[in-house]
Amino acid sequence: MVKSIKNAEHYTWGGSCDGWHLIKTDPLSVIQERMPKGSAEDFHFHNMAQQVFYILSGVATFYIDHKEFIVCANESIYVPHSTIHKIMNNSEDDLHFLVISAPKAHGDRVTV
Repeated sequence: MVKSIKNAEHYTWGGSCDGWHLIKTDPLSVIQERMPKGSAEDFHFHNMAQQVFYILSGVATFYIDHKEFIVCANESIYVPHSTIHKIMNNSEDDLHFLVISAPKAHGDRVTV
């Protein structure tokens, strides 16, 4: 089945951010997300899930193990399991990205 934000399961997080489940299985999760300008998530880690964030449009600011990374459209960044991280949108435009988690990250998040 062809999936997109038009027909995928939708959820909101952080008060103003959107997520669409493109693949939702226990061993693999692929979510397309949108973060409006000025939005951010809390520092957290995942006990089991490793993640790749692929930026579709906009500019993301990541903090991973207390280091800052700027990731632009058509770039990705890898976050190993048990690594403290967060993503922020400090730009003036919406941030659109894919987050690919193996295994799924839902239920595996620990906020710090």
